[in-house]
Amino acid sequence: MKLLVSALEHSANLHLASIKAHLGDDVELCGIFDRTLGESIVDLSALAVMGFVDAAKKLRFFFRLKDQMLDLAKEADKVLLIDSSGFNLPLAKALKKRYPHKVIIYYILPQAWAWKKKRIPVLERTIDRLCSILPFEPSYYSRSAPIEYVGHPLLDQIQKRKEGATCNGIITFMPGSRRGEISRLMPYFHTLRPQLKEEALLVIPRTFSQAQINELYGNISGFTITHDAHDALYRSDFAFICSGTATLEAALIGTPFVLAYRAKRLDYLIARALVKLRYVGLGNIMFDQMQGRALHRELLQDEVSVSNLLQAYRECDREAFCRDASTLRGYLKSGSSARMAEIILSEEY
Repeated sequence: MKLLVSALEHSANLHLASIKAHLGDDVELCGIFDRTLGESIVDLSALAVMGFVDAAKKLRFFFRLKDQMLDLAKEADKVLLIDSSGFNLPLAKALKKRYPHKVIIYYILPQAWAWKKKRIPVLERTIDRLCSILPFEPSYYSRSAPIEYVGHPLLDQIQKRKEGATCNGIITFMPGSRRGEISRLMPYFHTLRPQLKEEALLVIPRTFSQAQINELYGNISGFTITHDAHDALYRSDFAFICSGTATLEAALIGTPFVLAYRAKRLDYLIARALVKLRYVGLGNIMFDQMQGRALHRELLQDEVSVSNLLQAYRECDREAFCRDASTLRGYLKSGSSARMAEIILSEEY
């Protein structure tokens, strides 16, 4: 089987690797993905964008990339789209128009329940298999929609989980993986660091060169550098984390944390106008669905300050967080890679 894949994000490729392990050697990948997984048509570092403004600057590049994917689809047996709705949803529409009988599988769906709910009927018409990683998501679709909750991919990848609060004398700092995120948060983390007596782990993506690290992070002599986020979180008593997948990783591992996020002002205003949610962190969004309250504290835009970060650290009820984190793991039930492989290999479509 030849499987056309569109996986633009680093996290999407981690999940793709888990699925690939279940597919066997008879499935050949083509399209957009990390080159460690096969022959990709593009270097993923060229796709890194953050926010509406940055995305607009690369529109022409993405249009050309979509045309390449449409041509590749001719020889593919099925299509797997992972996350990245800004690119993958228009691609899905174009694929269905050109190849109406080509099976399209969408994994990690556009968050249409959060904004643009009018996209839900479009997804139902365009996608043959809608694979949700959020237990509450299928309830937003019609009863006849080809959607199912397949489990959550982080439960495939997280091997260590805490049963209670720890006192290891270690704190983790995770300022994100995109340049803008890092440059906006690191000044606060640099000022905060001397006020904490614990060992401080700083998680830096493996893909960054030393020159990039020097430019983005500044003087990091006060931190212990690590590239293994899961191990760092498991060893730590608390974490300061930029919004993103890492917040849910910390919750599932059982490490108390505060979410700190600063975006470009225009991007933030656009997002606030479009997205009608009480919380930003995915763990909070899910926990709010379950319990009607937040799992962890969130500091957004001007709320991000050294004093607020320090207060969040000192006032966190760590034992209560760990109990809630265990509840969240039970809510998600299982990983998703095995079920996704079954769907891809299925002869049903």
